Amino acid sequence: MNTRTSEGIAQAAQAAVEAALWAPSIHNTQPWSFGVSGDEICLRADPDRKLRISDPTGRQMTISCGAALFNVRITLLALGYEPEVRRFPDPERPLLLARIRVRPGREPGEHIRLLHAEIERRRTHRSGFTALPVPDRLVDALVSEAAPEGGHLMPITSDAAARVLAALTGAAQDVQSQDRLFVLELMRWARPPGSSRRDGVPAAGYPTDPRRMHPQHFAQRDYARGHEWGLAPDERVSASTGLVALLGTGGDAREDWLRAGEALQRMLLHASAYGVSVAFHTQALEMPELREFIRTHLCSGESPQMIMRLGFVIDESESVRRTPSEVME
Repeated sequence: MNTRTSEGIAQAAQAAVEAALWAPSIHNTQPWSFGVSGDEICLRADPDRKLRISDPTGRQMTISCGAALFNVRITLLALGYEPEVRRFPDPERPLLLARIRVRPGREPGEHIRLLHAEIERRRTHRSGFTALPVPDRLVDALVSEAAPEGGHLMPITSDAAARVLAALTGAAQDVQSQDRLFVLELMRWARPPGSSRRDGVPAAGYPTDPRRMHPQHFAQRDYARGHEWGLAPDERVSASTGLVALLGTGGDAREDWLRAGEALQRMLLHASAYGVSVAFHTQALEMPELREFIRTHLCSGESPQMIMRLGFVIDESESVRRTPSEVME
């Protein structure tokens, strides 16, 4: 057997799994596991890492796994292979989200290489942005990136709509902060300074004292819970809301959630390649009545899967990931 059909495929599959680990996930829970056998990679959801209070349906867990799936796909393409993907291949095994077969491919184009290069560079942002606006041409490109994956990225250009989303985010944050079970679940994924854990949100990954953004303020998660954790933000240059956007899908089944994650990651990698960072705000989408309100009034009837802000930052936050051995079955 030649290298491309045996050793090369094994190396490509291993590289794809290693790349998948860098996908974003809710609270950096990394709710996935992988199996590799011959030319096949299996992606499974890890129920032990599911947020049972804030994500009882597993929607956010599945979106996170969809982002990991896109990393697998783009890595195989960048290495000259073709990923043959079957999503939800076995109805009797609901945690098996995808099987990916590694097939012979062709030399990657410039755009594939561009996206692949950003996998380990991309970071989740958790505070304000600089006043530098995201160029309209780049916004249009990000909308185009999400579409082939089944996602609809909707930039919020109305100040009124952005204020509504900010208000709903704040309302959800206030309600959740009074719910003991919500708070305890969030605390599980908040890492104190010096922690050796390779999951969860590190203490240096958010500002010590989140200040108000302008013109709309979006509430931040309170990972520190009274501790003086985090980094001191520079409000002189990082107090802008940035561009508010919604990611929606036509349906709201598990396959829609998985594809939303793929669309999200494709868009995030393209944004990262041009220096744009993204902050996520999922609080309102974790409350069914608020999510339905957003679907009806702000999402043109589509199912909202992510609320986000986009912009430019001075310093990126740190990130941690588990090792391949910890996610391989």
